[in-house]
Amino acid sequence: MKKRFFISLFVFTIAVMFFITSIPAHAEEKVMKLRISSMWPPQHPLTKTYAQWGKDIEKATAGRVTFAVFASSTLSPPMQVYDNTVKGVVDVGATLLAYSPGRLPLSEVLQQPLGYRNGYQASKLGNAYYKKFKPKEFDDVKVMFLHGAAPGFIFTKNPVKSTADIKGLRIKANAENADIVKNLGASPVTMPVTETYDSLSRGVIDGCLFPIEALQGFKIGEVVKTVIENYGMSYMTSMYMIMNKAKWNAISPADQNAIEKINDEYNEKIAKMWVEMDNNAKTFAKGKGVTFLTVSKEEEAATAQKMKPILDEYVKMTKAKGLPGDEALKFCQDFLKKNP
Repeated sequence: MKKRFFISLFVFTIAVMFFITSIPAHAEEKVMKLRISSMWPPQHPLTKTYAQWGKDIEKATAGRVTFAVFASSTLSPPMQVYDNTVKGVVDVGATLLAYSPGRLPLSEVLQQPLGYRNGYQASKLGNAYYKKFKPKEFDDVKVMFLHGAAPGFIFTKNPVKSTADIKGLRIKANAENADIVKNLGASPVTMPVTETYDSLSRGVIDGCLFPIEALQGFKIGEVVKTVIENYGMSYMTSMYMIMNKAKWNAISPADQNAIEKINDEYNEKIAKMWVEMDNNAKTFAKGKGVTFLTVSKEEEAATAQKMKPILDEYVKMTKAKGLPGDEALKFCQDFLKKNP
């Protein structure tokens, strides 16, 4: 009996071991399926790039982390992306910093009229700023990378010959950069970007303050005549890609390292992509008869002086909150000088 019992036990043990070793390794690994919220439509270059970012991470993590992109704000309204990412309604959120008004005060330095020359420079500064200051205002999420559209200029419905010609005009501007318009003597008008084309065509507004890409992206090049290329007031529309903190912490350290590496690669890719989109937008606008008015160095310098009170107000605001706004501003200004 004992002999028969031990033989049976041995056979049972061998069978169990065979069953365990026959299970594929990947079946033991939990797959994390994450949702990306993009405010841009499916065919927009940014949405396509976010989708490829997800595929590259899936490959780098051997399928342990996967992504699905929800375009056109179908997962979350743009103004709620940050909060919804914190709550976990959104796993990965991509939108504008300005859509979280008052929540990211130190990082508002990025959208100031600093004299941005192009989107590559702006996007590289965004990432460099974040890595330098690690602002606590982002502590409730995991930042993937920052980037942005630049330069932002004033476009006018009718031809103009200088920056001074916009005095008294009604210019569409977002709340975060309305002071740019005010300090140039024009009247800022706040409205959704989706209403801008129609408002320009009907004469409700006389111009708009936008990054170059909007000439093609929102077809603004069809309803304006002049783009005032004045780098004394050029700003960046700063953007972020963030991940829910709990989801990030659930990813293994090895996979986190792989994702961080891909994030740096995509900051570079998107930075180059902004330049390409701007070049395409210029070609589109010129084909519609838009004139690009390049102002003199003297006019540019005079405009920069008019922007100085805006920068001073930013420093004052951050100081009142106990934040190093003066250091952040100097870092950004120095970066732009060193990386033209």
